[in-house]
Amino acid sequence: MSYQKQTKLRTDELTPNKNISFPIGTILTVKQYYSLLGLEDIIGKHKSRGHDLNLLVMALLSYRLTENRSVTKAAGWINRDAILDTFELDSFEQRALYRVLEILGTNREEIIADLQDALFARYEFEHTNVNLDWTSFVLYGDKCPIAKRGYSRDHRPDKKQITVGISELATPINVPIGMTVREGNINDQVHFDDTFGQVEKRLKPGSIITFDQGANRKENLERIEHSKLKYVTARQINSSDEKTWIKHFDKTKAELVDERYGVYGLKKRFPSRTNYLFFSEELKHSQIETKLRKVERLFHDAEEIQKAIEHNRNLPKRFRINNPLVECRYTYQTKLASLSETEAREILKAASITGREGFFCLVSNMDLTLKGVLAIYRQKDSIEKIFNMMKNEIDIHPLRVWTEENIYGALILGFLAMLLISIIRFEHDELKHVSATFIKISLMNLTLTIEFKETGQKHLVYSNFNPISQVILAEKQAFS
Repeated sequence: MSYQKQTKLRTDELTPNKNISFPIGTILTVKQYYSLLGLEDIIGKHKSRGHDLNLLVMALLSYRLTENRSVTKAAGWINRDAILDTFELDSFEQRALYRVLEILGTNREEIIADLQDALFARYEFEHTNVNLDWTSFVLYGDKCPIAKRGYSRDHRPDKKQITVGISELATPINVPIGMTVREGNINDQVHFDDTFGQVEKRLKPGSIITFDQGANRKENLERIEHSKLKYVTARQINSSDEKTWIKHFDKTKAELVDERYGVYGLKKRFPSRTNYLFFSEELKHSQIETKLRKVERLFHDAEEIQKAIEHNRNLPKRFRINNPLVECRYTYQTKLASLSETEAREILKAASITGREGFFCLVSNMDLTLKGVLAIYRQKDSIEKIFNMMKNEIDIHPLRVWTEENIYGALILGFLAMLLISIIRFEHDELKHVSATFIKISLMNLTLTIEFKETGQKHLVYSNFNPISQVILAEKQAFS
């Protein structure tokens, strides 16, 4: 008698059962760090009646770090029996979550201040140097009074927006410690006052504030110096630079700062500041390529307009004002009729390429080496990763809630999720450079399956452990 060994699982026949599975890794992590950061006291004190505010916030944070869709979907996700049991929650209506956002938004300043207290009390950060930066978020709906049209970093000038400022402890800490929200038409120079003011008292004398040229103005630099702090920022190249520096720039007389990217630099000292003037070969090539693409776009636009003129046709729609309330008569004339294609392109190149390509200027109230100041400014890029985390990994936008307090609350919830990921990376060196997406996926993959036995008993099965979730949940020795 011979026996045939089964080597494959039989999946042809599926027998329905009542077993359920859900991502437990995210929930366990949220619970762990919620307690670690003392959020029970920070959040819980703002509501004393009704559903437990801490439990609802933990559930919302877990949802934001998993499926992360609308508040309506969040209510459905949380209101499943297994999730309710995990958080020891009773079922609730969707409006309870809007109330949570409203509470978070109304008390946002106190929550941020208390979070700062908790962070600086728990961790002995090696420095308090901070990066500051600002971005915009598209806002869907017209009921929020801070929604305004302004310069859109999301490339949606057709939509109203809000602006958000983030302050982050600089490398190697890279933990966000502040968030401010302003109207969508507020520029960075004005918004600086709120963002810097939120963290100013937390910083040790001599700490370095790093920000880009969008927020650089005399009043802001004076405020930093008045607080006995240092700054590194960028400023626009001006006509004086062009005459005295760019026109006579000679690489043989400059210091080679970065051989890999062909960066050269010069220093100019003034009584209250030092200018650090740089030229980058790579930046020059990149900027010229961008401007040459612009030249081609302008040339093709001019060709379309010329063809419309020659054939007595209406201008293409994209060149016209399309508003029934605006009456406009167009008179266009191009130079193409009297120019060759080569001559036309040369005119566009002369107008677009200024000779400033590749040059940039940093300014500081410290006398640093060229390599030192460039390294500090480059580290500011870490805050761009925070913005990417907010928009694309934690996925705060697009914002679709209505009242001003709800908007603030949704952003505070996103800030807490972002802080949680940042603290995980700060505490575990091996995860320092792991993206938020990989951390989220690793935690979601750790699942809990509840098997319902015929006897009525439940059997719990944890599965899909991976190195990342094991590092994060190392303290969770018993899963029960």
